[in-house]
Amino acid sequence: MNINEKLILEAINSRNNAYTPYSNFKVGAAVLTKSGNIYTGCNIENASYTPTVCAERVAIFKAISSGEKKIKKIAIVGKFDTYTYPCGVCRQVIREFCDDDFEFIIIKNEKEYKILNLNEILPYSFGPEDL
Repeated sequence: MNINEKLILEAINSRNNAYTPYSNFKVGAAVLTKSGNIYTGCNIENASYTPTVCAERVAIFKAISSGEKKIKKIAIVGKFDTYTYPCGVCRQVIREFCDDDFEFIIIKNEKEYKILNLNEILPYSFGPEDL
C-alpha cells in the first residue's frame, strides 16, 4: 500500500468518528507531515455552531500540538458520492503549515480521488513569508 492509499483509508476511517448531530455531514481527514507521521481528524459540531471545527483543522492541530512544524499532504473525505473540498478557513490554516509542493487528496471514495496542489486549491495565497 502506497502512502496516498494509506492516507485515503485513514481519512475514511476517521470520518466514522465525526460528531455531526446537526448537519449529519461527516468529514474525515488525514495529514502526512514532513517527518512521515500521519495524524487524523474528524469534524466536530456544536449546538452554538461557532465552536464547530473541521476535520482538516483537527488533524493539523493534532500534528502541530505533537511538535510537527510542516505538513506534506492531506486527504479529505465527506460524502462518498461527491468530492468534498476544504473550506476557506481550512485552506488558510493548511497554507500556514505547508510548502509549495503540498498535495491535497480529495476523496470521493476509496477508488476515486483527485490530487491537487496548493495553487489549484488556494490561488494567490497569503502565507508567513508574505509578512
